Amino acid sequence: MKRNASPRQSKLHVTRRTLLAGAAGGLAAGLLPRIGYTQAKTTTITMQLGWLAGDNQTGEIVAKQLGYMEEEKINLVISAGGPNNDGVAVVASGRADVGQISSSPSLMLAASQKIPVRCFAVGCQEHPYAYHSLPAKPVRTAEDMIGKKIGIQATGKILLSALLKKHNIPEDKVEVVVIGSDMAPLLTGQVDAIAGWLTNTTALRVLGPDRISMRLWDQGIQLYGLPYYTTDDSLAKNREALTAFTRAAARGWAYAYQNPDKAVDLLVKEYPNLVHADEIEAVGILNKFVFTAATKAGGWGTFDPQVWQNQIDTYDQLQQFRNGAPKLADVIDASILDATKDVRPKLG
Repeated sequence: MKRNASPRQSKLHVTRRTLLAGAAGGLAAGLLPRIGYTQAKTTTITMQLGWLAGDNQTGEIVAKQLGYMEEEKINLVISAGGPNNDGVAVVASGRADVGQISSSPSLMLAASQKIPVRCFAVGCQEHPYAYHSLPAKPVRTAEDMIGKKIGIQATGKILLSALLKKHNIPEDKVEVVVIGSDMAPLLTGQVDAIAGWLTNTTALRVLGPDRISMRLWDQGIQLYGLPYYTTDDSLAKNREALTAFTRAAARGWAYAYQNPDKAVDLLVKEYPNLVHADEIEAVGILNKFVFTAATKAGGWGTFDPQVWQNQIDTYDQLQQFRNGAPKLADVIDASILDATKDVRPKLG
């Protein structure tokens, strides 16, 4: 986080070698340390994504455009990611202050490798990941996958393995086909079901209104989506700025929940490449996963330590932790949520 004089997508596997290389690059470029202690009033927070910016950042963009970040003396800079961008390594090396990743297991795997990043808030209380099929060959339950071809992205293999294990289905009973991000293989019959986020409305529209979507969450694999994370060092030294960022983001997401059309106007203003009609639909769906009974009780951004522990246990049973399962305390930190518990909106 950098003090200024004036306000103003991710890989699942991270290695310590990648982290050290990233840190070295940051030092060589003069990017570390990021904290500059001056008499300035505004703190710059760089938020690293694992994807191109879009509706997943609606709340942050609203908070930026409506001045909520400025009121908290935060200058928010959103750094887009992509397939060759290792967001966890970027944050862990100090080249960004806060990160957001698509799914909670990435942070569990990082912790198991002793990479010092921890989740401090959660965007989606229920993961929007689902398997989509058509009425001719419907997949409504995990058991319906038996004997069928399931299209997934490469990083989705562990999610499918977890689902099959949860339902005691041998993996050789399901044929896996690695695909890209579009829905063409389902339409052409190359696969019987295809994985993808429910918020990807542009891609899903081609499947028509009779599409059948089976959510991973509903089938017992309950992962968090869009977790926010930072380093242990930042949690210790920059708590005030992280708390301010969280307060502003919470206000932004509350506005997006209560005023989705206006929120999309602000989103498209920030990112003119986005299609307004598609984002209206996507934000409406996303809000259902961001605001649930959990947020009505605990406020935006909340998380349940037991849900995290269940995830760790599931991945441990799947033997995904090469260095052993991480401790819960190495994966999450609730101190920022505790510091903002009275101001985070309880909606859902």
